[in-house]
Amino acid sequence: MLHRFPLDTIKIDRSFMRDFTGAAEDTGLADAIIAMGKSLSLTVVAQGVETKEQAEHLRLHACDELQGFYFKKPLPADDFTQLCVTKLRTSLTSASGLD
Repeated sequence: MLHRFPLDTIKIDRSFMRDFTGAAEDTGLADAIIAMGKSLSLTVVAQGVETKEQAEHLRLHACDELQGFYFKKPLPADDFTQLCVTKLRTSLTSASGLD
């Protein structure tokens, strides 16, 4: 029935990540969502990733995208703009071989 809807992404809500310790009873639902998403050829996004262990487990189980404080805390708009400019400059410098 899901294949009738125009879906391309499924998200694992951050509420499922709160008690995510790596133990099978904690990871089972996330693993099932990843498996379902993969079987339907959907991109799977995990929200609320806060630890290295969570990120490693999700990557190991082929979660496509990870979001959360583990990667970066929220930033004010001006700080985010500066971060993007810095990353872009770094990428362009590396690509040009001038680094």
